[in-house]
Amino acid sequence: MKSFDIPTYYRSSFISTIKNSRKEIDPRKKDFSPTLLDFGTVQFLIARHFGFCYGVENAIEIAYKAVNENPDKNIYLLSQMIHNPIVNKDLEEKGIQFIMDTEGNQFIPWEKLHKEDVVIIPAFGTTLEIEEKLNKIGIEIQRYNTTCPFVERVWKQSKKLGDNDYTIIIHGKHNHEETRATFSHSDQNGPSLIIKNIDEARILEEIILGNKDQNEFEYIFKGRYSKNFDFKKDLEKIGVINQTTMLATETQEIADFLKNTMIKKYGNSDIKNHFADTRDTLCYATNDNQQATIGLLQENADIAIVIGGYNSSNTSHIVELCEEKLPTYFINSANEIENQKTIHHFDFHNNKRLTSNQFLPNKNPLKIILTSGASCPDRIVDEVLDKILSYFPNHHSKEKVLEELS
Repeated sequence: MKSFDIPTYYRSSFISTIKNSRKEIDPRKKDFSPTLLDFGTVQFLIARHFGFCYGVENAIEIAYKAVNENPDKNIYLLSQMIHNPIVNKDLEEKGIQFIMDTEGNQFIPWEKLHKEDVVIIPAFGTTLEIEEKLNKIGIEIQRYNTTCPFVERVWKQSKKLGDNDYTIIIHGKHNHEETRATFSHSDQNGPSLIIKNIDEARILEEIILGNKDQNEFEYIFKGRYSKNFDFKKDLEKIGVINQTTMLATETQEIADFLKNTMIKKYGNSDIKNHFADTRDTLCYATNDNQQATIGLLQENADIAIVIGGYNSSNTSHIVELCEEKLPTYFINSANEIENQKTIHHFDFHNNKRLTSNQFLPNKNPLKIILTSGASCPDRIVDEVLDKILSYFPNHHSKEKVLEELS
């Protein structure tokens, strides 16, 4: 795996030591069991895989390269580099300006940009329409294009589907930057439709089987299908791709469900002409993070703390997995832990910030699951661990814990 040149303050010697130790023991990631850090009065279960992924480190490296190579130019980011407030704040402090927010609302009008300016395309990629706008201005967009290669892999898969006359079903969140970009690219390849979850897949089945009409289709999926989409003809052949940060098990469930739908309508003998069995288009880091979370949940613990940006899709799915088993707190930094009793955390289901009291159970030893999303720096994980340790004055030292692991 390539090594990236990113600021050292994003890393943590403690967390990195643990990660590197696991890599040496298990380079092929056959073991997704967690690492137990025993501090005596409090114990932490650390996921086998978490934190910065290839695409995130690549994007950060390119962004800092753009700053260093263009000291006298206006430097813009189309939207957030990644879904982490600390990284995005760092980039703003370096002088990078954001053209729009994550919803696509414009901060800086296109008319303000000039061909001499530098525009960085974020890791999520961007739409063909925005690329065209930048090309018309005369801005060179490839030099600082940080689009994740795993996102580009999804786009290639959508082209294969379109080239073979399949309609492209995208499992994703329609207002997410990556899904907007993927839809833009897939729409050039063939009819495309975004569905959010298995419930919408069930609605789509009713449409495919003729139990719902065109008006219902247009109402339910408004703004999420291609122009001139023929809800009868374009649902005769389908294939599924996904936003790379979705829950892997749900993508598989949707694909299996829709395949069965096509078998119901066309029979099993002719299924290849109606359903394309695409390879999973989830990125390796999302898959590894989710598998590592499942490994975490095989162990008994009292609470889980998951760290990441509140608009981070891959982090929210880690939270979702943890919530099924135990009390889970989704935070973006150690600052959300007010004291030993009070924690501020995010309810992504209802998009609101909550405050909980007595969040640390009175147990000895207390066992805490600690993990993070793919856009969270290890340093932030370390800061959360340190803050919790501060409430346990008689805990073992980090040095002793590392020594026991070696």
